[in-house]
Amino acid sequence: MGKIKAVLFDMDGVLIEAGDWHYEALNRALGLFGYEITRTEHLSGYNGLPTLIKLKKLSAEKGLPEKLHSFINEMKQKYTVDIVHSQCRPRFSHEFALSKLKAEGYRMACCSNSIRMTMEMMITRAKLNDYLEFLISNQDVQKPKPDPEIYIKAMERMGLAPDACLIVEDNENGIKSALASGGHLLTVKDVHDVTYDNIKARIAEIEEGVSVDEAEGMVA
Repeated sequence: MGKIKAVLFDMDGVLIEAGDWHYEALNRALGLFGYEITRTEHLSGYNGLPTLIKLKKLSAEKGLPEKLHSFINEMKQKYTVDIVHSQCRPRFSHEFALSKLKAEGYRMACCSNSIRMTMEMMITRAKLNDYLEFLISNQDVQKPKPDPEIYIKAMERMGLAPDACLIVEDNENGIKSALASGGHLLTVKDVHDVTYDNIKARIAEIEEGVSVDEAEGMVA
Protein backbone atom coordinates (compact mmCIF):
# COMPACT_ATOMS: atom_id res chain seq x y z
CA MET A 1 0.00 0.00 0.00
CA GLY A 2 1.07 3.59 -0.66
CA LYS A 3 1.30 6.42 1.81
CA ILE A 4 -1.78 8.29 2.98
CA LYS A 5 -1.41 11.93 2.02
CA ALA A 6 -4.86 13.35 2.77
CA VAL A 7 -7.75 12.93 5.20
CA LEU A 8 -11.23 13.82 3.96
CA PHE A 9 -13.85 14.38 6.65
CA ASP A 10 -17.61 14.28 6.57
CA MET A 11 -19.05 17.07 8.72
CA ASP A 12 -22.29 16.15 10.51
CA GLY A 13 -21.59 13.50 13.12
CA VAL A 14 -17.86 13.54 12.34
CA LEU A 15 -16.38 17.03 12.78
CA ILE A 16 -19.57 18.62 14.10
CA GLU A 17 -22.11 17.05 16.44
CA ALA A 18 -24.90 18.19 14.13
CA GLY A 19 -26.88 15.08 13.17
CA ASP A 20 -29.53 15.74 15.79
CA TRP A 21 -29.51 19.46 15.00
CA HIS A 22 -30.60 18.79 11.42
CA TYR A 23 -33.17 16.26 12.63
CA GLU A 24 -34.63 18.68 15.17
CA ALA A 25 -34.66 21.63 12.76
CA LEU A 26 -36.38 19.70 9.98
CA ASN A 27 -38.97 18.23 12.31
CA ARG A 28 -39.69 21.69 13.68
CA ALA A 29 -40.30 22.92 10.14
CA LEU A 30 -42.37 19.85 9.21
CA GLY A 31 -44.41 20.26 12.38
CA LEU A 32 -45.79 23.52 11.04
CA PHE A 33 -47.82 21.34 8.66
CA GLY A 34 -48.41 18.30 10.87
CA TYR A 35 -45.63 16.08 9.50
CA GLU A 36 -42.80 14.35 11.33
CA ILE A 37 -39.84 12.03 10.78
CA THR A 38 -39.58 9.58 13.66
CA ARG A 39 -36.21 8.78 15.20
CA THR A 40 -36.35 5.27 13.71
CA GLU A 41 -37.15 6.63 10.26
CA HIS A 42 -34.34 9.16 10.57
CA LEU A 43 -31.73 6.56 11.45
CA SER A 44 -32.88 3.97 8.92
CA GLY A 45 -33.58 6.08 5.86
CA TYR A 46 -32.97 9.81 6.19
CA ASN A 47 -29.73 10.31 8.12
CA GLY A 48 -27.02 11.96 6.04
CA LEU A 49 -29.23 12.94 3.10
CA PRO A 50 -29.62 16.55 1.90
CA THR A 51 -32.81 18.25 3.10
CA LEU A 52 -34.33 18.48 -0.37
CA ILE A 53 -33.90 14.73 -0.89
CA LYS A 54 -35.46 14.10 2.53
CA LEU A 55 -38.45 16.19 1.47
CA LYS A 56 -38.81 14.23 -1.78
CA LYS A 57 -38.78 11.00 0.24
CA LEU A 58 -41.45 12.43 2.54
CA SER A 59 -43.63 13.29 -0.45
CA ALA A 60 -43.28 9.75 -1.78
CA GLU A 61 -43.70 8.02 1.58
CA LYS A 62 -46.05 10.31 3.53
CA GLY A 63 -47.75 12.47 0.95
CA LEU A 64 -46.05 15.75 1.84
CA PRO A 65 -47.23 18.26 -0.83
CA GLU A 66 -44.34 19.19 -3.09
CA LYS A 67 -45.48 22.82 -3.12
CA LEU A 68 -44.40 23.02 0.53
CA HIS A 69 -40.81 21.90 -0.12
CA SER A 70 -39.35 25.36 -0.67
CA PHE A 71 -40.92 26.92 2.41
CA ILE A 72 -40.11 23.95 4.67
CA ASN A 73 -36.50 23.95 3.44
CA GLU A 74 -36.24 27.69 4.12
CA MET A 75 -37.62 27.29 7.64
CA LYS A 76 -35.40 24.26 8.29
CA GLN A 77 -32.31 26.30 7.42
CA LYS A 78 -33.48 29.12 9.71
CA TYR A 79 -34.00 26.72 12.61
CA THR A 80 -30.62 25.10 11.93
CA VAL A 81 -28.90 28.49 12.14
CA ASP A 82 -30.61 29.15 15.48
CA ILE A 83 -29.40 25.80 16.87
CA VAL A 84 -25.86 26.26 15.53
CA HIS A 85 -25.52 29.67 17.15
CA SER A 86 -26.62 28.28 20.50
CA GLN A 87 -24.83 24.90 20.48
CA CYS A 88 -21.89 24.81 18.03
CA ARG A 89 -18.55 25.45 19.72
CA PRO A 90 -14.91 24.33 19.41
CA ARG A 91 -14.00 20.80 20.47
CA PHE A 92 -10.45 20.48 21.80
CA SER A 93 -9.95 16.90 20.60
CA HIS A 94 -10.75 17.94 17.03
CA GLU A 95 -8.58 21.04 17.06
CA PHE A 96 -5.74 18.94 18.48
CA ALA A 97 -6.20 16.14 15.93
CA LEU A 98 -6.36 18.40 12.89
CA SER A 99 -3.52 20.64 14.03
CA LYS A 100 -1.25 17.62 14.60
CA LEU A 101 -2.19 16.07 11.25
CA LYS A 102 -1.53 19.33 9.43
CA ALA A 103 1.82 19.73 11.19
CA GLU A 104 2.75 16.24 9.99
CA GLY A 105 2.00 17.20 6.40
CA TYR A 106 -1.41 15.65 5.84
CA ARG A 107 -3.79 17.57 3.62
CA MET A 108 -7.40 17.85 4.79
CA ALA A 109 -10.82 18.85 3.48
CA CYS A 110 -14.44 18.53 4.52
CA CYS A 111 -17.08 17.00 2.22
CA SER A 112 -20.69 17.23 3.38
CA ASN A 113 -24.25 16.77 2.16
CA SER A 114 -25.06 20.05 3.94
CA ILE A 115 -25.42 23.33 2.08
CA ARG A 116 -22.38 25.61 1.89
CA MET A 117 -23.77 28.30 4.20
CA THR A 118 -24.31 25.76 6.96
CA MET A 119 -20.88 24.20 6.43
CA GLU A 120 -19.07 27.52 6.57
CA MET A 121 -20.94 28.60 9.68
CA MET A 122 -20.33 25.35 11.59
CA ILE A 123 -16.68 24.96 10.61
CA THR A 124 -16.01 28.59 11.51
CA ARG A 125 -17.69 28.33 14.91
CA ALA A 126 -15.78 25.08 15.57
CA LYS A 127 -12.52 26.92 14.69
CA LEU A 128 -11.43 24.31 12.14
CA ASN A 129 -11.00 26.60 9.11
CA ASP A 130 -7.24 26.92 9.44
CA TYR A 131 -6.71 23.17 9.08
CA LEU A 132 -8.93 22.50 6.04
CA GLU A 133 -7.88 23.31 2.48
CA PHE A 134 -11.47 23.59 1.27
CA LEU A 135 -15.10 22.60 1.83
CA ILE A 136 -17.32 20.79 -0.67
CA SER A 137 -21.08 21.03 -0.07
CA ASN A 138 -24.07 19.38 -1.71
CA GLN A 139 -24.36 22.52 -3.84
CA ASP A 140 -20.96 21.80 -5.40
CA VAL A 141 -21.90 18.41 -6.89
CA GLN A 142 -24.52 17.03 -9.24
CA LYS A 143 -25.16 13.95 -7.10
CA PRO A 144 -24.86 14.03 -3.28
CA LYS A 145 -23.88 11.08 -1.10
CA PRO A 146 -24.34 8.10 -1.34
CA ASP A 147 -22.96 8.89 -4.81
CA PRO A 148 -19.12 9.10 -4.68
CA GLU A 149 -18.93 12.34 -6.68
CA ILE A 150 -18.20 14.55 -3.67
CA TYR A 151 -15.12 12.54 -2.63
CA ILE A 152 -13.92 12.02 -6.18
CA LYS A 153 -14.13 15.78 -6.69
CA ALA A 154 -12.09 16.40 -3.52
CA MET A 155 -9.41 13.91 -4.62
CA GLU A 156 -9.22 15.50 -8.07
CA ARG A 157 -8.95 18.96 -6.56
CA MET A 158 -6.03 17.78 -4.45
CA GLY A 159 -4.47 15.94 -7.39
CA LEU A 160 -4.38 12.70 -5.42
CA ALA A 161 -5.29 9.12 -6.23
CA PRO A 162 -8.00 7.47 -4.09
CA ASP A 163 -5.41 5.13 -2.58
CA ALA A 164 -3.67 8.16 -1.03
CA CYS A 165 -6.80 9.33 0.80
CA LEU A 166 -8.45 8.34 4.06
CA ILE A 167 -12.14 9.21 4.41
CA VAL A 168 -13.76 9.59 7.84
CA GLU A 169 -17.49 8.84 7.84
CA ASP A 170 -20.22 7.95 10.31
CA ASN A 171 -23.43 6.99 8.47
CA GLU A 172 -24.58 4.57 5.80
CA ASN A 173 -24.88 7.06 2.95
CA GLY A 174 -21.47 8.54 3.66
CA ILE A 175 -19.86 5.12 3.96
CA LYS A 176 -21.30 4.06 0.60
CA SER A 177 -19.97 7.26 -0.97
CA ALA A 178 -16.52 6.78 0.54
CA LEU A 179 -16.16 3.16 -0.53
CA ALA A 180 -17.45 3.85 -4.05
CA SER A 181 -14.85 6.62 -4.45
CA GLY A 182 -12.05 4.09 -4.00
CA GLY A 183 -10.64 5.83 -0.95
CA HIS A 184 -9.77 4.18 2.34
CA LEU A 185 -12.33 4.32 5.13
CA LEU A 186 -12.43 5.01 8.84
CA THR A 187 -15.96 4.56 10.16
CA VAL A 188 -16.71 6.36 13.42
CA LYS A 189 -19.76 6.13 15.65
CA ASP A 190 -19.83 9.84 16.46
CA VAL A 191 -17.66 12.91 16.99
CA HIS A 192 -16.04 11.39 20.07
CA ASP A 193 -14.30 8.76 17.89
CA VAL A 194 -12.65 11.42 15.72
CA THR A 195 -9.32 11.61 17.54
CA TYR A 196 -5.71 11.94 16.48
CA ASP A 197 -4.90 8.48 17.83
CA ASN A 198 -7.78 6.78 15.97
CA ILE A 199 -6.91 8.47 12.69
CA LYS A 200 -3.20 7.70 12.94
CA ALA A 201 -3.90 4.10 13.93
CA ARG A 202 -6.08 3.65 10.84
CA ILE A 203 -3.42 5.24 8.64
CA ALA A 204 -0.84 2.84 10.06
CA GLU A 205 -3.10 -0.13 9.29
CA ILE A 206 -3.63 1.05 5.72
CA GLU A 207 0.06 1.57 5.11
CA GLU A 208 0.75 -1.90 6.50
CA GLY A 209 -1.62 -3.44 3.97
CA VAL A 210 -5.20 -3.63 5.36
CA SER A 211 -7.69 -3.44 2.48
CA VAL A 212 -10.66 -1.06 2.19
CA ASP A 213 -13.09 -3.98 2.48
CA GLU A 214 -11.43 -5.18 5.66
CA ALA A 215 -11.61 -1.67 7.05
CA GLU A 216 -15.35 -1.23 6.48
CA GLY A 217 -17.12 -0.70 9.77
CA MET A 218 -13.85 -0.38 11.68
CA VAL A 219 -13.28 2.16 14.40
CA ALA A 220 -9.58 2.26 15.24
